[in-house]
Amino acid sequence: QCQLNGLWRNDQDSLMEISVLRDNGDFQGQYLTRVTLSGGCAQISPLRGAQQQLGEEGWPTFAFTVRWDKFSNATTAFVGQCFVDAGGKETLSTTWLLREAVGSLEEDWKATR
Repeated sequence: QCQLNGLWRNDQDSLMEISVLRDNGDFQGQYLTRVTLSGGCAQISPLRGAQQQLGEEGWPTFAFTVRWDKFSNATTAFVGQCFVDAGGKETLSTTWLLREAVGSLEEDWKATR
């Protein structure tokens, strides 16, 4: 069984900590990215999400958002699933979309990565 709560590190050396996982699947925590759009110093940003409840067995899907409010005018949405290999190692497989603020509707085409 996968447990989302705890400390996670990705292949870019960013850290995510899920500190609150409620019985209904809602969770919150913080994200420390090592990758920034501005090239500046990384800072901790809040995250909130929800996990699909599967019962005792199964590998849950989840989604969460990170608001980069202290150093960037962008928000990222992540979706993924938690897996456990034969050795018991938990892995989160995710896909993300980042939305940057732009100055006009004409610039909308370049706002999502």
